[in-house]
Amino acid sequence: MRFSAFLFDLDGTLIDEFATIHRRYAHTLAQLGRPVPAAAEVRAAVGGGLENGLSRFVPPSGLAEAMRIYRAYWQQTILDGVTLMPGAGELLRTLHGRGARLAVITNKPGFASRLICGHLGIGALVPVVVGADDTPWLKPQPEYTAHVLKLLGAVPAEALLIGDSPYDVQAASNAGMIAWCVTTGTHTAEELRVAGAEEVFADLPALSAALIK
Repeated sequence: MRFSAFLFDLDGTLIDEFATIHRRYAHTLAQLGRPVPAAAEVRAAVGGGLENGLSRFVPPSGLAEAMRIYRAYWQQTILDGVTLMPGAGELLRTLHGRGARLAVITNKPGFASRLICGHLGIGALVPVVVGADDTPWLKPQPEYTAHVLKLLGAVPAEALLIGDSPYDVQAASNAGMIAWCVTTGTHTAEELRVAGAEEVFADLPALSAALIK
């Protein structure tokens, strides 16, 4: 294969929990007496971390309270409705079987990301799972991606970042890596190409077909 190390985004790339995320946003904003956003609005807000997402719906003065409400509800619903994206398990098993080094790099809290990976049966395939609160950084900061590469013992030239948003593309670019993207998450193929993704695919099975020869 062209690459020997792979950094995967989580939400929208390896897993699907948008219905539950929308329910969490609806719960939070209702508690604050604010309008409940449509599912498409929440989907567009996901990817840059919770604070960034909630800031689209609440003013700065209400952000801390929104974060508190969301996190309290989130802790009750961490595993609710979360599933693997089609093709995710197969791709990870194939790469793992070929000796590739695999990691998850996400702006979701790290402990929850590891819990979800274990719950969905992919924890043994992806030994490195790094999320928000595990480091001082978030995607797309170059230090964050460099930290995950170091944990894998990999250098940018041999690694591929697979994600679903411009945040993922920028994280790869900032670290001197290439990004391939899928449109199963928060952004269109055109948005991902404009952001600089080298390749864009409809889903993980299509990406796998191009990656694994």
